[in-house]
Amino acid sequence: METSVELAGVASAAATRLVDLLATDGWAAVKSSVLSLWRAAHPDRVEQELDEARAELIQAERTGDETELHGLLAAEWQARMIRLMTTRPDTADELRALLAGDLRPAGAPQQQVTGSLTLEAHVRGGDAFLAGRDMNVTRGGRA
Repeated sequence: METSVELAGVASAAATRLVDLLATDGWAAVKSSVLSLWRAAHPDRVEQELDEARAELIQAERTGDETELHGLLAAEWQARMIRLMTTRPDTADELRALLAGDLRPAGAPQQQVTGSLTLEAHVRGGDAFLAGRDMNVTRGGRA
């Protein structure tokens, strides 16, 4: 059985990619695949919530306020995906397949989320930056 850390890693990657795709032209093609995960658990409600999240994100992009909303939506969908995988463990493999296919960045090589990730930091008097993948750290207001 997978640990909660493994499920969280899969859910985090999927949720971030899901939110990345929400406001794109390719969303319609991805939406049905995402909804298939919830086919046994209130898919109509999830579809409505995805549509609402998409509308919010598109509006935020128009006003330039999408950065914070993007993070909030990703956290919200990560939690939903973790709950789904916890109640229906078979969806973990489906979610991995989506990440390798529909939720993969356009033009990205084939990849599959596997294994586990453990991050730990013990810091005194400094900063610690941990990431399961890419990370950008900006200091002093310059990129």
